[in-house]
Amino acid sequence: MQIPTLKTERLLLKPLVSKDALQIQKLFPRWEIVRYMVSSIPWPYPDNAASHYVNNVALPAMAKGLAWIWTIRHQDNPDNLIGVISLDEAENNNRGFWLVPEYQGRGLMREASIAATNYWFNTLNKPVLRAPKAAENIRSQHISASSGMRLIKTEKTQFVCGLLDSELWEITRDEWNAHNSS
Repeated sequence: MQIPTLKTERLLLKPLVSKDALQIQKLFPRWEIVRYMVSSIPWPYPDNAASHYVNNVALPAMAKGLAWIWTIRHQDNPDNLIGVISLDEAENNNRGFWLVPEYQGRGLMREASIAATNYWFNTLNKPVLRAPKAAENIRSQHISASSGMRLIKTEKTQFVCGLLDSELWEITRDEWNAHNSS
C-alpha cells in the first residue's frame, strides 16, 4: 500500500523520501527536540545520522509495511519540512513525532497527530494505538490527553537527557472514533 499525502486545515503530511534527510539533518539536532527522545538516538547527533536513519531504517520499514512516516509541512510553505510524524507496528510504540520549536505551541502537532491517528485506525484498521513519552514532556501529554488517550503505565526509561519516568498512553479504535464523532 502506497502511503498517501495527508492534508489538514494548515498542514501537508508528505510521505518521507530520501532527500528529506538533508532538511532533517539541519533541523533535528537541537536539544529542545531530542532531549525527550529515547536514548538510542545518538547525541551529539552525527553529521550523517539523518541520512542513515532515513535510508537504512525508515524507508526500509515503510517499504515492508511496518511503518508510515510523514514529513510535516505548512501548506503556506510546502517545500520546508517543520517536523516528522510516524506510525509504527512496534509493540507499545505506535506513534512518535517532533516539531521544530519555532512552530510549537500553535496546535500544529495536535493537527498532524489527529490526521496520522485517524489513518492508523480508519485506513490501516488497527485496533489500538499506544504512544510512549517522557513524563516531563507536558506538550506531548496534552496532545495525548486531548485526543482521548489514557495513561496505562509508568516506568523508568533512558532518554537522551537521562533516566526519567516514561508514560505509556493508549486509545482503542472504538474510543478514537467515539471521541472524534462528537
